[in-house]
Amino acid sequence: MTDTVSAFSEIQDSFLAYIRDIKYATMVTVDRRHRPRARVLLPVWEIVDGEPVGWLAAYRTPVKSAHLADNPHTTYAYWNPRQNAVFVDSVSTWADDEESKVHAWDLYKRGGPPGLGYDPVHYWRGGPGDPDYHVLRIDPWRIQLVRGSDLRSTLWRKQEPAPAVTSSASKDSAGTAVR
Repeated sequence: MTDTVSAFSEIQDSFLAYIRDIKYATMVTVDRRHRPRARVLLPVWEIVDGEPVGWLAAYRTPVKSAHLADNPHTTYAYWNPRQNAVFVDSVSTWADDEESKVHAWDLYKRGGPPGLGYDPVHYWRGGPGDPDYHVLRIDPWRIQLVRGSDLRSTLWRKQEPAPAVTSSASKDSAGTAVR
């Protein structure tokens, strides 16, 4: 059975507990021919304005770059032997600005959430300015939690803003909105 929640806060504690316990995620991208590619990585997470935002320190490999350039939709799958699982469907984009790189670096060092992370200097000796250090920002649009003890599933979807409503009376003959 799957329960659906509208506010991320309803699953936030379980989400953070599961990823803190599991740690590593399988990141899935697709190539131009729609073939999946998986790799195991360690994203860190924070809650911004009530919604999850992930950060992934990564090498900007040609394959990953090509996949994301063609299709930024990604899935991050977490699983442990107790059958607890988290599936994060998201859009992942390179965050090349210095502020994002430093922010992700600091989040890795302090833990996001606490207990999850590492000191990135082990991989990028030049710190956040290391030319090989790159960051992906992960913006989830759907998260599914699966509890292994009974396979109960909980699903959250990001609420999209409601489209602006305009009446035909407020448009000119070309269909342009008139103010």
